[in-house]
Amino acid sequence: MVVRTIPVDDFDLVIFGATGDLAHRKILPGLYRRFLAGQMPPEARIIGAARSDLTDEGFREEVRKAIDEFAPKVDRSQLEAFLGQLGYVAIDAKGTGGWEQLKERMRPGVVRAFYFSVAPSLFGDLAQRLSEYGIADTDSRIVVEKPFGRDLESARALNDTLARHFAEKQIYRIDHYLGKETVQNLMAVRFANILFEPLWNAQFVDHVQITVSETVGVGGRGSYYDQSGAMRDMVQNHLMQLLCLTAMEPPYHFDPDAVRDEKLKVIRALQPVEENEIVRGQYESDGDAPDYLEDAENPATRTESYVALKVRISNWRWQGTPFYLRTGKKLRARTSEIVITFREPPHSIFDESGQKPNQLVIRLQPDEGMDLTVMIKEPGPGGMRLMQVPLDMSFADALGDESADMPDAYERLIMDVIRGNQTLFMRGDEVEAAWAWADPIIKSWEEGKNRPEPYDPGSSGPEEALRLMHRDNRRWREIR
Repeated sequence: MVVRTIPVDDFDLVIFGATGDLAHRKILPGLYRRFLAGQMPPEARIIGAARSDLTDEGFREEVRKAIDEFAPKVDRSQLEAFLGQLGYVAIDAKGTGGWEQLKERMRPGVVRAFYFSVAPSLFGDLAQRLSEYGIADTDSRIVVEKPFGRDLESARALNDTLARHFAEKQIYRIDHYLGKETVQNLMAVRFANILFEPLWNAQFVDHVQITVSETVGVGGRGSYYDQSGAMRDMVQNHLMQLLCLTAMEPPYHFDPDAVRDEKLKVIRALQPVEENEIVRGQYESDGDAPDYLEDAENPATRTESYVALKVRISNWRWQGTPFYLRTGKKLRARTSEIVITFREPPHSIFDESGQKPNQLVIRLQPDEGMDLTVMIKEPGPGGMRLMQVPLDMSFADALGDESADMPDAYERLIMDVIRGNQTLFMRGDEVEAAWAWADPIIKSWEEGKNRPEPYDPGSSGPEEALRLMHRDNRRWREIR
């Protein structure tokens, strides 16, 4: 199988915050990989913009070090050519310094994109100055990183600020989970195959589990994380997007607004979560590493490092089928997956069958792929004994060497920005609807007195999260 690379049009991409961690780890190494793949035209220009007083050559040397560290397996033969496409302008986001110089760098007649890899508090200032100085035109695009607010009120204020200078069609709210290959394959599996879509409803699906687990804690950024917690940091955006793609109706066309219209319908159909249908947790110390309270530098904090909840969708397709979401730090393994558990056959013809339900497991990381578990006869004599086996489709196995060349999430999404394709980016009303659902949950925690449940590092989370499933006679899929 050959992975096709389709070049994009010529562009000028300005990265605000180009000396920051995200730019060094993801954005610039990702652009280098797209350059090597032949997707970037040789005339394209990438302009770093930040407070640091750097020359073009000084910035290129920083990028060289970033690529050495974060893209070590990539062929270096064309590195100098890539670095030659880079420039730098020192910018005062809240003042006047550097903006005229940036305007002089812009070329007419090419796509202009501006990546806001900065704190959300600077989004308004950057948008205003791009407009005031005539750097952005009506066809320009801006890319904004999460968090898109910390509640409904701040999300609306942020949307209003951006809307004063840019139309919605120009705003790309990036969630890197939507750029993962398997997330997009979820839509292909559902809507390009007659096999699954007739079964993708409450009549045949018993329940759905969505898990995003991490093995690391919040050490080093505990004071920042403590202002958000797992609900704001993961559930309201990443897990919400996975839920929407799993549960949405087929759009009339694979078109940005058609897809996002259907996602919005899912969010608006979410029922309020009852108090006994949600579990919060904080990881404890393992003896060597500190607990969450110490990492957060706040011994009185009630912010959660783990959350699990039961979600119900009030529509014809999903009425009666629960969705269980969980995410946490310091868990047993690093994994992200969606598990569709189908109902058992209404009647078993086998006396001692060991019958288990079919499951479709969609693995997002670390080994992208899909498993479909089915029941077969256990090999050998001795009667009809059933066993469960997976039909495994790993991208690494299916694509062979080509899998190593697949773009990561940031690479794919940045190229979509240049193409002007908003399908995998969140719309403003979608963000606000997600906060409208999450706000009452967060408010009840902040007004209450209950502390999160403690859990052991390297476990699957608090015991109460297991009971959340056991009360429904179900079990979490093992984190592995």
